[in-house]
Amino acid sequence: MTRVLVVDDDQALARALSINLKARHYDVETAGTGTDALRLAARRPPDLVILDLGLPDLDGTEVIAGLTGWSTAPIIVLSARDRQADKVAALDAGAADFVVKPFGMDELLARLRAALRQTSAAGVPMLQTAAFTIDLTAKKATRAGKDIRLTPTEWHLLEVLARTPGRLVSHQQLLREVWGPAYQDQTNYLRVYFGALRRKLEPNPTNPIHLITEPGIGYRLEL
Repeated sequence: MTRVLVVDDDQALARALSINLKARHYDVETAGTGTDALRLAARRPPDLVILDLGLPDLDGTEVIAGLTGWSTAPIIVLSARDRQADKVAALDAGAADFVVKPFGMDELLARLRAALRQTSAAGVPMLQTAAFTIDLTAKKATRAGKDIRLTPTEWHLLEVLARTPGRLVSHQQLLREVWGPAYQDQTNYLRVYFGALRRKLEPNPTNPIHLITEPGIGYRLEL
């Protein structure tokens, strides 16, 4: 049974989430503080964490950092904070997704399922989409059995996304990993290179279904 740790100091919301998740056969634990969350996670490692940022003792990004230091469980942030800077900070800290309160339960459950699916795909050397295949071992992409010619920079960007499929990667992280810390504000580089990747990989580059943009925040690879 999939274990989910819900971390939120709003007891009514935590209880509602627990009821909904248990009804769908998830094994649920709840914590009202960051300290309790870290303790529970260490004692009984979860498969996924749903985390509020506004906790009474620790900021949610501290909890993310504490968990990602040793756990591979995806973390879905559930927060009333809707500023772009808060989303970027959570994603850079290691969160897999960010849902703004108030939210729809069906949407949250869909994001939870997607995060779990992508976690099961993470670390697989071969990733298959409906349009193309990524071979992380051979460092190449193919489409309809034919190799796609990618520049080293295009491949590096694709590889960063492919390491955590389905997870949103911030502009700053992509720029740091591919070009270096001095370039982390050069978001125009990303627009140019992702435009080229979409022309080479997407069935319809103007309506991408695999290389997805989250405006103002980052990109993700959807399988």
